[in-house]
Amino acid sequence: MNGRAVRLRSKLAAAGVLTLALLLTACGAMPRTGGGVSTSSTSASITVFAAASLKATFTDLAHQFEAAHGGTKVNLSFGGSSDLVAQLQSGAPADVFASADEANMTKATNAELVSGSPQIFATNVLEIAVPKGNPAGIHSLQELAKPGLRLVLCAQQVPCGSASHKAADAAGVALKPVSEEQSVTDVLGKVISGDADAGLVYVTDVKGTGGKVDGVAFPESKAAVNRYPIAMLRQSKASSVAQDFVEFVRGAEGQKVLGNAGFGAP
Repeated sequence: MNGRAVRLRSKLAAAGVLTLALLLTACGAMPRTGGGVSTSSTSASITVFAAASLKATFTDLAHQFEAAHGGTKVNLSFGGSSDLVAQLQSGAPADVFASADEANMTKATNAELVSGSPQIFATNVLEIAVPKGNPAGIHSLQELAKPGLRLVLCAQQVPCGSASHKAADAAGVALKPVSEEQSVTDVLGKVISGDADAGLVYVTDVKGTGGKVDGVAFPESKAAVNRYPIAMLRQSKASSVAQDFVEFVRGAEGQKVLGNAGFGAP
């Protein structure tokens, strides 16, 4: 074999080795599968804006969702529904919005913030929260109008405030709170601390304190049932995961957690 043939053969051998190496590298970069399921995981992060009355349930649901979707992170931001809408209108980044009433979801929809049609996932009713032992002796909605009573309500633009006024109107009672708060948790906090003799909150909030306050049910609450809608937001950069979270809340596991907390079915 002459020198030229030897050199050509060497070049061809080197090219073959290089091609094989490239093929092996490409194969190694592909996700391996076992039983038809890829072992690679896709990480994503979503931000959920949710009404303050959903804090305990959505914290639980976020943990469950993360556990079922490896690599996914659910960031939660709670507040009065009207405040959350205002933040969204100002450009705050979020992927999902869960409101404590339909009115504030309608604001978000009219502002073209919502993707698709909002879905109702829970209902809630009001209850009178009083300090342990009910020292002011409150047993009805009408008694919240007693002179000198330190009553605290949500501001009227907040869902629990709107519901409070609806219930009071149905009962023909004029309520005169000493303060109006921007979220139901703020109202509850004043009752727990003893800064208020009574406050109108949701039945789920009373239950969620684990006995820190007593609850007084009243029939007029049926005149102000709040329906909770949830929707994915148009600005979401993780729309698939955001929609999965919406469906998770509305699904069997989500409804179980909400029901255990005292929420009514949609």
